[in-house]
Amino acid sequence: MKMTAVMALEPGMVLAEDVLNYKNELLFPANTKLDEIAIAKLSRHSIMCVEIKEPEDFATTHFEKVRVSRAFKQFEKTYNIYMPRYKKQIDGLINDKQHIDLGILFQIYAEITACAKNGEALLDYLYNMLPSEDDMTYAHCLNSALIAGVFGTWLGLPQTDIFLLIQCAFLYDIGKLVLPQEIIWKPTRLTDMEYEMIKTHTFKGFNLLQDENLDENILKATLMHHERCDGTGYPSKLKEPQINRFAKIISIIDAYEAMTSARVYRQSLIPFQVIENFEKTERYYDTLCLKQILSHIASSQLGLTVRLSDDTLAEVILINSLKLSRPLVKRENDLIDLSKIPDLNIVGVL
Repeated sequence: MKMTAVMALEPGMVLAEDVLNYKNELLFPANTKLDEIAIAKLSRHSIMCVEIKEPEDFATTHFEKVRVSRAFKQFEKTYNIYMPRYKKQIDGLINDKQHIDLGILFQIYAEITACAKNGEALLDYLYNMLPSEDDMTYAHCLNSALIAGVFGTWLGLPQTDIFLLIQCAFLYDIGKLVLPQEIIWKPTRLTDMEYEMIKTHTFKGFNLLQDENLDENILKATLMHHERCDGTGYPSKLKEPQINRFAKIISIIDAYEAMTSARVYRQSLIPFQVIENFEKTERYYDTLCLKQILSHIASSQLGLTVRLSDDTLAEVILINSLKLSRPLVKRENDLIDLSKIPDLNIVGVL
């Protein structure tokens, strides 16, 4: 809400608090929608200022509140200023063989992340970003770099390793930018030929970066981020001990960013849906790293109201460490352990 001078009021504004006259008598209750008659009455009673509702005061869900907040709007403005600068760096390498300036990339990272008070807020802001179709691959990489700083901190990595992980995330998917974008973002199932083409992006990215003066971990993360710890990944079907440690973390970041970004063919997945997807495919990932990251994501949902699949509302009370996607929730006066009710799921966050 915002304190607003009566002389600046306009019809349609809504009072956030009760308005009393000098005798402490109620003139208008909170939630009154003002019209010209009401504004004139406030003036007659010598009311100087009133509290007016702002967009965030009308929001009903957690993510709606994030979207209309001043903090998110500042983040979005800053992000949109620095996205073209990131694109210029990447396009310069791909199209003009210009060297990547890591200093500029870190400036971009620092300016954008400065708009978020903590890692949880940053992830909420990214969840609400809607890149244009032309920017989707660039946004995927830029978002991954921002996420890398959060996940690296959650994993307790040394600062030097966090910086290196961020560099990996800025560049690991660059090979996708030399492939047809209509195939990269195809909303329907890929043909076998199209899938084989997409799988070449790891080699193409490696080839683009190998002549740059970059840490070898960046090159390995670019080449290996689709390898899977159970040996089912590509391009070389490596198993866990053979996969670069930064590539293992990047593979988690890559999947997380994909699941939490809106696509033309689906909405972003909510946190507990993301966790559930990771739990179903945990054999692909470094178990210890994945568990630490998912534990942080789950814990950030404590106290939030969620919508269940039977269309009832409940509050997240306790995280189940053995099944992070299925916490203990409170619905009216009942405590419900979702780990014991497989047919009841969390489908929304309020």
